[in-house]
Amino acid sequence: MEELLTLKERLLHGDIAGALMIVEQLEEMSKDDKINNIRSYAIILLIHLIKQQAENRTTRSWDVSIRNSTREIQEKNKRRQAGGYYLTVEELQEILEVAYPMALDRASLEVAEGIYETTTLETLVNKEAILKQALALISPDH
Repeated sequence: MEELLTLKERLLHGDIAGALMIVEQLEEMSKDDKINNIRSYAIILLIHLIKQQAENRTTRSWDVSIRNSTREIQEKNKRRQAGGYYLTVEELQEILEVAYPMALDRASLEVAEGIYETTTLETLVNKEAILKQALALISPDH
């Protein structure tokens, strides 16, 4: 809110350059918020994809969680008024890469009732296949 008041003040004083700097900061803050939100859902998505692969099965609960996470990511990434998307496929891939170790840690608590340490679970799943599957689900083209 403080940024908006400063922006208004700069515009009223004709400081266009200063106002544009604030607009850029606001855009960056907005994008960071989108990234954090999408990463949270990406972790949930990846947890369930890891569990599916590690246990070679699925449940209705996991399927619903995957669908819901996918929908939330797609919805958060959509630009309402301007059209298009906030994040590119490459940026979504980066988010998945960052989210993967966190998802693996959490999945280790759930796969086979938590019997595997994270490092052991990591050897039981194909990271690249999981990331590829996740990206296919959340890509704007999907």
